[in-house]
Amino acid sequence: MARDERVDAERVLPTRSDNLVREASSLVGGPAGAHAVIGRTRHLTPLRVLFALALCGLALGWFGKASCLQQAPPDDGSAGRPGAEMRLDWDDQRQFTNLCYSDVISLYGAERLNIGALPYRDFWFQEDAGGQTIKRYMEYPVLTGMFMYGAAQLTRGWVWAEENWGVPGALDVVLFFTIVALGLALFWLVTIWATALTARTRIWTVWLAALSPLVFVHAFTNFDTIATAAVAVALLAWSRDRPWIAGVAIGVGAAAKLYPALLLVVLGALCLRSGRVREFGATAGAAIAAWLLVNLPILIPYPTGWWEFFRFNGDRSADADTIYRILADTLGFTWNINHLNALSVGLTVLVLVAVTGIGLCAPFRPRVAQLAFLAVAGFLLVNKVWSPQYSLWLVPLAVLAIPHTRLLLTWMTIDALVWIPRMGLFLDQERRWLPDQWFTTAVVLRGLIVLVLCAVVVWQIWHPKDDLVRHGNDGRWYDDPAGGVLDGAPDRIRLRLPSRRVRRVEDEVAEPVSAGAS
Repeated sequence: MARDERVDAERVLPTRSDNLVREASSLVGGPAGAHAVIGRTRHLTPLRVLFALALCGLALGWFGKASCLQQAPPDDGSAGRPGAEMRLDWDDQRQFTNLCYSDVISLYGAERLNIGALPYRDFWFQEDAGGQTIKRYMEYPVLTGMFMYGAAQLTRGWVWAEENWGVPGALDVVLFFTIVALGLALFWLVTIWATALTARTRIWTVWLAALSPLVFVHAFTNFDTIATAAVAVALLAWSRDRPWIAGVAIGVGAAAKLYPALLLVVLGALCLRSGRVREFGATAGAAIAAWLLVNLPILIPYPTGWWEFFRFNGDRSADADTIYRILADTLGFTWNINHLNALSVGLTVLVLVAVTGIGLCAPFRPRVAQLAFLAVAGFLLVNKVWSPQYSLWLVPLAVLAIPHTRLLLTWMTIDALVWIPRMGLFLDQERRWLPDQWFTTAVVLRGLIVLVLCAVVVWQIWHPKDDLVRHGNDGRWYDDPAGGVLDGAPDRIRLRLPSRRVRRVEDEVAEPVSAGAS
C-alpha cells in the first residue's frame, strides 16, 4: 500500500474518536458512518476544509478590530471645509472600550512609518519612564520591522493611486492595517497548512487551531503569525526528513521573533539521544546562516538601530501579564531592572535545562511537538514579558502535542478572555468596568492552566500508552509521526533515572514502531 493511501486509511476521525466533536456532529447527522468516504473527494479535501475554517476564524478576527478603523471628521471645527481631512475615531477610548486595540495601528505612527522612515536607520527622540530623552529606533527584529516597512510603502503607493487615479481609499493608517492584515492572514494560513500536514493521520484535529478563540482576538493584534508560520514550516520540514529546510525556517522565524530558536534546543536534545547529530548539525547550520542572511544587511550599516530590539527589551520592566508584576504589585515593591533580567534569564536557562533533561531521561523519546510545546510554554511562563498575542505561539504546538479537545478549548477560551480585563487597565477610572483584581485573577488562571497543559504533556511522555497521538488504528503504538529522522530511531545516549517506577513503565510498553513504516 502506498504511503499516502495508508495515511488516508489510518486517518483519525474526530466524530468517532473525540467525544466533544461526536456530540457536536449531531447537528449535521451524527458521526461519520462505517462506509463514509473521507478525504478522497476531488474538491472538498480535509486541507481545504481547514482553510475554510481558518478563513472564518480570521474573518472574526478582522471584525473584532474593525471598530478601531472607523473614521471621524476633524475635531478642530474644520469639518465640511475644503481640504479638511478625516481622522481615526479613537474618541472616548474606543480602542479599549470596544476591545479592538491593535499594535498594528499604533505602530504606524509610533515607528514613524507614516512619514516613510526607514527602520533601523532613521531615529527619533522620546522620553523614557524616568523622564530622560533617549534616541529611539525600530524596536522589532529585522524581519518584522522590514515587513512593517514594506506594508507602509505599499500604503504610500495606495494613497498615491487614490490621489492620481481615483482608486477607492481611506485613511493611510486604515490602509496600512488592511495591507498588514492581509499579510498576517496569509502567514496564518501557512501555519494551518504546515500544521495540518505535520499532523498526518490526525489532520482533522487542526480545526482547533483554525477556529481558536485566540485567533479571533489576536490574529491582528501584532505581527506574531509571521513567526508561527516559520515554526510550523520548520516542524513540517523536519517531519519530512528535510533538516536543512527546517533550519532555514527556524532562522527566518528567529529573525521575526526570537522564540523559534527554542526549536534548536528541542531538536538538539532529541538528536543527541538518538545519535542524529549530523542531521541536527545541518539544521543548526542552516538556521544560523538564514538568520545571518536576514540580519547582516541591517546589522552592518545600522548596528545601533539593529541593537535597539535588544536594548529595548533589556530596559523594559515586567509586563502586567507576568508573575513578576503580580508579585511586585502584591508585595508592594519595584523591581530593579538588572535583578529582574538576571532572574528571568536564569529561569529561562533552567527551563531549557529541564526540557533537555526530559528529552534525555524519559523512558521513551518524547515526540518533537511535545518537547517544543514544553520549551515555548516554559519560556512564556518565566519570561518578564507575556504580551497577550504571544499565546498564539502555543496554538499550533498545542494541537500537535496535546490530543485533548476539551482541555485545549478551555485553555484557549480562558487565555482569549484575558483580553477583556487587560483592556480595562487602560481605561480612565470612571470608565473601568472591572476592578484590577479581575485581571490579576485571569492572568493567574491562565498561567495555572498552561501549567496543567505542561503536566499533561510530561505525564504522556512518561506514560506513552496514554498518548493518543501514538495510537494507531491497527492496535500498535507509534514512535513519533512528526519525528522525521527521529521516528523509529533507536536510542544512542540516554540518561537513566534511578527509579523503579521508570523501569516498570519501560517493561509495560512495547517498543514503538516507526510511523513511516509500511
